[in-house]
Amino acid sequence: MSDPISMVVKQTGDVRLHTFVSSFEYSNIANATHIVETANQLVLVDSQFLVPYARAFRDYADSLGKPIKRLYLSHRHPDHWFGTGAAFADTPIYALPETMKFIQEHGEDSRSDHWKLGDLVPDQIVVPGEVASLGEETIDGVRYLFDRVTDTEIDVTLTIRLPELGVYFAQDLIYSGTHLYLSEDLGHWIRVLQDMLLTDYELFMPGHGLPADKNEVARNIEYLNAAQQAIGNGVTDEAFKEFMLQRYPERKCPGIFDIYLPRLFGGASSY
Repeated sequence: MSDPISMVVKQTGDVRLHTFVSSFEYSNIANATHIVETANQLVLVDSQFLVPYARAFRDYADSLGKPIKRLYLSHRHPDHWFGTGAAFADTPIYALPETMKFIQEHGEDSRSDHWKLGDLVPDQIVVPGEVASLGEETIDGVRYLFDRVTDTEIDVTLTIRLPELGVYFAQDLIYSGTHLYLSEDLGHWIRVLQDMLLTDYELFMPGHGLPADKNEVARNIEYLNAAQQAIGNGVTDEAFKEFMLQRYPERKCPGIFDIYLPRLFGGASSY
């Protein structure tokens, strides 16, 4: 397994933003998790998928020498919460009710589904214990805006904005430099990203890849438009994969096609 990437992305006064990315290997799909470090504490956004990366993310957070007060899970896809039980079982975990319900009802199913990963799978599933409240909240002097976005990469996702810092935790609304996990809701997803371009936010924290600017938001829109047009023209399955790989050779993590194609074109259940 490749070493993860960790970095300080932005510093304003007592606030530092960190990003931790698993790797850009074929099968690791560059899971991105983030930390808001303030004067007295840490707030984390998402966990990692595989146990070694989840533990490495915890080690990185612990190296900052401040208590982890909250970990927010953005949505129910396992690559954003699966490793939580291996590294953050002692952490207050916040999520939307839909995400909490899914992990409670299907968390063990996810562990069973991934048994082939061996010791990369956590020994336990941790269900979030705190409901993420929508609206405005000030945490250690930083103003947060929490919102619920529907029908994009997934049915329900939590977004977090720091308006005074110009930072938008978009998670899987944006894939930065990697191929996207596509859904049936491409049209609405495109409109959400178009609205994002009209905001005053300049730094976008993705669910996959490195922190991004509005240029990457625009590139995501173009990617989704191309995918939507190809699907509308009847391109499916391996032909669709080859079309997208040839059109976007610069994007990394092509292994994501093997995850979503059976669901998108074959009717298999979403992971």
